[in-house]
Amino acid sequence: MNLTVIKRVFSPLLLLLIPLFGNIFSKQVNWSLFDFIVMGVLLGLTGLSIHFIIEKLRNKTFKIVTIIFALIIFLIIWVELAVGVFGSPITGS
Repeated sequence: MNLTVIKRVFSPLLLLLIPLFGNIFSKQVNWSLFDFIVMGVLLGLTGLSIHFIIEKLRNKTFKIVTIIFALIIFLIIWVELAVGVFGSPITGS
């Protein structure tokens, strides 16, 4: 694996430090190990898909649109897992 791949795929995982510190220093954040694993997989897959888009697509406009689409999909899944906006069975409610 080249260093660029590692940066693009694993850098988003640094965002997990925010809820980790929230878990440590606040009683309002209550993430379990499973929550960290699910979010880590979601962030990793998003980073991997963006890396794939950057490497494989040549048309700059199509590349930007596809990255925005990937981020929108990430946000929809994240919101659904967090609060269950759509009421799907994956939210646990």
